[in-house]
Amino acid sequence: MTMYKVIDRLHPGRAARVPSDGIAATVSAWLAELEARSPLVDDLARAVAASDWPTAYALADTLSVSVEIATVR
Repeated sequence: MTMYKVIDRLHPGRAARVPSDGIAATVSAWLAELEARSPLVDDLARAVAASDWPTAYALADTLSVSVEIATVR
């Protein structure tokens, strides 16, 4: 199983290590703390799961997060 490191660029030092199906929930929770929501979190999770990195990077930038591969098993 591939694990991803999701980094909150608005809060230095905050990161989570999650599988692709945990990306949307993680980013949504961070947005909720700011009283914000975005349908782009689901698009981000789908792009990462499909290894569509150009799309994933663009969406992550819009959402002020970074996503990188942490481990592959």
